[in-house]
Amino acid sequence: MTTATDAEEPMALAAGLLRTAGLRVTAPRMAILVAVQESSGHLDVDALRAHAQRVTGRLSVQATYNVLRALTDAGLVRCTQIPGHPARYETERHDNHHHFVCRRCGTIRDVVCSVGTAPCMDPHLPEEYDTQEAAVTFWGLCPECRTETPAP
Repeated sequence: MTTATDAEEPMALAAGLLRTAGLRVTAPRMAILVAVQESSGHLDVDALRAHAQRVTGRLSVQATYNVLRALTDAGLVRCTQIPGHPARYETERHDNHHHFVCRRCGTIRDVVCSVGTAPCMDPHLPEEYDTQEAAVTFWGLCPECRTETPAP
C-alpha cells in the first residue's frame, strides 16, 4: 500500500538535489526531475511534461523547456540530441555513455563507453585541443524489429 509519505519521498529527494545543485526549489523543477529519474528510457519534452503535470497541474511547454535547461545546466539531467529525433532527457550520470537507436521503431538504448574512460575516443587532434567528451550514436535494428523483418 502506498502512503502519502511514499509519494512525497521522490519529491523530497528531488528538492534536496536541486538545493545541492544551487537551484531554487520549485514544484515544476521537482516534478520534472522526478519524471526524468523515474523514466525507464529517454523521454522527450512532451512525455516529461505529461508526467510532471500529474503533480503540478498545468505546465506550459515553454516552462518545461526552461526547467529542463536549468536541470541540464546544473548537471542533473543529460540532454541527448539525435538527428531526426526530438531532444531526449535522462538522469545525468557523468559516465559519458553512448546510444543505440533503432532505425525502425526509434528505441534508444544506452551503450557503455566504447574504449576506456571518458572521453573514450581518440580524435587525433593537435595537442592544443582538450577533448572532454565524446557523443557516439550507433544505428541499427533492435532485437524486436530485427525479428519482425530480418535485415538484408
